[in-house]
Amino acid sequence: MQIKFFIPMQIPNVTQQTHKITTVNGRPRIYEPAELRAARQLFRDHLAKFRPDRPLEGPVELSVYWCYPATKTHPAGTWKTTKPDTDNLIKLVKDEMTRLGFWKDDAQVCSELLNKLYDRVPGVGIVVSQLGKYILDDLDGEEV
Repeated sequence: MQIKFFIPMQIPNVTQQTHKITTVNGRPRIYEPAELRAARQLFRDHLAKFRPDRPLEGPVELSVYWCYPATKTHPAGTWKTTKPDTDNLIKLVKDEMTRLGFWKDDAQVCSELLNKLYDRVPGVGIVVSQLGKYILDDLDGEEV
């Protein structure tokens, strides 16, 4: 089974790592700032339209394409090599996909392909595929 969709949107510039720390009664308390809650809700609203009827079972591959608005300096089809890092971007999306029931547990995501690029239409493209058996034919002890 494969789920494939594109969400046209301005990608929020806040990531899961944007938690804040405050002190309450002399003890540190971590909290989620309003802009992170808003980004979480934005992804939840968009992703909910594409969730499967039942959570996917077994190993899953997740491919995400972060498409930022193209400019004269960064034309469509060029890679985005500046922040945010892909590992910071993906956490929020995976958490929301888990909450929405794309899979039972995000530990099922055994393969990830994450891309940041500039495109004419900003947004997030997502492909979720169930995986079969993986054979390491090309890595049989040969030096690369």
